[in-house]
Amino acid sequence: MAPVKKSSAAWILYTDGASKGNPGPAGAGWVLKDVAKGKTYREGSFLGEATNNEAEYQALILGLQRALEYGAADLAIYLDSELLVRQLNGVYRVKNPRLLAYYRRVQELLKKFATYAIIHIPREANEEADRMANEALKNSNPFRAQGSE
Repeated sequence: MAPVKKSSAAWILYTDGASKGNPGPAGAGWVLKDVAKGKTYREGSFLGEATNNEAEYQALILGLQRALEYGAADLAIYLDSELLVRQLNGVYRVKNPRLLAYYRRVQELLKKFATYAIIHIPREANEEADRMANEALKNSNPFRAQGSE
């Protein structure tokens, strides 16, 4: 596993978490793009009760698990959560014990990729994953949408 600064990754992952109430009902969403094949996979999951940051971590974990299932090796990960990006890139320490458990799980999953980059993006650049998270939250049901773009 080798983190990279700039990515020429064959796979791109966008994830987002949403919580109403913080803590409150929460949803996770991810969008995975296979650049070589031009395919896009999307999924949203209702999480039950969680904080915003817990939902962000859970969305990332779900997205990483799916990326591994689809065979991704080189992955660019785009997140709009500055906290997660800074924690995962070693800029911030993870102080919250609940977030630490999620952080450790993410680290375990990242070790399974040949290369990865974790990149912060503005919220408006993450609309599709945000939509998946909010749909899951609204419907209280997991759902999956697959297809090409």
